[in-house]
Amino acid sequence: MNYDTSVFKKNLHELNIDLSDNQVNQFLTYYEMLIDKNKVMNLTAITDFDEVVEKHFIDSLALIKIINLDQQLSILDLGTGAGFPGIPLKIAFPKLKVILADSLNKRLVFLDEVISSLGLKNISTVHGRAEDLARMNLYRENFDLCVSRAVANLSTLSEYCIPFVKVGGQFISYKSAECNKEVDNARHAISLLGGKVKEIQKFEIGDSGRAFVSILKEKSSPKKYPRKAGVPSKMPL
Repeated sequence: MNYDTSVFKKNLHELNIDLSDNQVNQFLTYYEMLIDKNKVMNLTAITDFDEVVEKHFIDSLALIKIINLDQQLSILDLGTGAGFPGIPLKIAFPKLKVILADSLNKRLVFLDEVISSLGLKNISTVHGRAEDLARMNLYRENFDLCVSRAVANLSTLSEYCIPFVKVGGQFISYKSAECNKEVDNARHAISLLGGKVKEIQKFEIGDSGRAFVSILKEKSSPKKYPRKAGVPSKMPL
């Protein structure tokens, strides 16, 4: 199919992201695979091309506003779902080393198909709950950056994400612009986990107010965190 990519390219230009024709085509293939698989699996509530571009692709790539992504960073995308933001980030910034983690294996089977079809390298999937993966030496305090677009309270997300980050690395949460109270309520949890709120950057994509909450990992997370499966969401720190 032919797509009008003019809006996509305009949004990319506003983010100072310059993609090759091949990279644009990778996004188009990803879109087609997403929409096709969405017929049999709940991956996205929005399917219109321009909406997916704005609310998934550009929203994912907007991370460039708060951190330089044109470098060899190791990134964990926790609760990746349909691959956001990890796959758009990997397409646009090939130097990144990305792991996509999710608790639902059938989503990861789909993402493995996407990775293979797009010919992406240094990106892989891992199946498991954050509470279990964060206790494994292979993953704990092993990433320069952990990102999540997951819909969860920031206190809970911090307990899931901060243990994966190296000291000196960052956890960046994608949030709506109305996040100030949520951030204030999470400061205690963030501190317990060895982190500190570094920056809240607010911006707009289309008619949506968005924010990045950047948390710097200042010291190792205590071994007791994250607590066992289910507890962080039921009883936030």
